Amino acid sequence: MAWFFTNEIIGDTHLITGEDARHISKSLRMTKNEKLTLCTEDGRRHECEIESFTADSVLVKILKSTECEQEPSVKITLFMALTKGDKMDDIVQKSVELGVYEIVPVLTNRCISRPDEKQLRKKVARWQKIASGAASQSRRGIIPKVCDTLNLKEACKTLADFDTSIVFYECGGEKLRDIIDENAKTLAMFVGCEGGFEEGEIDLLKEHKVIPATLGTRILRAQTAPIAGITAVMYQTKNLE
Repeated sequence: MAWFFTNEIIGDTHLITGEDARHISKSLRMTKNEKLTLCTEDGRRHECEIESFTADSVLVKILKSTECEQEPSVKITLFMALTKGDKMDDIVQKSVELGVYEIVPVLTNRCISRPDEKQLRKKVARWQKIASGAASQSRRGIIPKVCDTLNLKEACKTLADFDTSIVFYECGGEKLRDIIDENAKTLAMFVGCEGGFEEGEIDLLKEHKVIPATLGTRILRAQTAPIAGITAVMYQTKNLE
């Protein structure tokens, strides 16, 4: 069943407009009486039936509304250091598919990619579009937000409300099973760029109670580490069962 997102639904019908409407009518070539799913920001999913089309909208009837069961019990915010080229595109896509709640691009000392403010705004907009597509494809209950880029000091100031904060560090750290409680609700996860983190940056993170963690004895690429880390946390919190 086709899967889409909207801010809210009021009443027993809903009008889909914009790019989603064009996708339904032109790309998917859906017809009257076909079914689709709409998810709203309150974490509910709505089973719908197409009633009619106009040139730029689709009217659907709400058949049933339930709590969305696709969202994991733990909300992972990925603080991802900027990577070279289009690697961030893949990181955003796969992280969303795996269940990340939010993605914060971070500028660290060893980042080779250093776009200016205008370029960053364009990149964040593209990453948000990638997140939206990945959320629809993987049937998420929400579209994870891709936030504005922060430097490491700014990122550290946002950590007070997380149950646990970890950083994957190539020089070693604690095992995830010794850090992550299976009932954890919020987790901050820091992953470095191609050159990793400088020792001083790890010291800064430690000052803000971020725990260095390991993903094993092998050194993973910057685009592999967040995927492995998210998967491991999902397993540890029983979200892969």
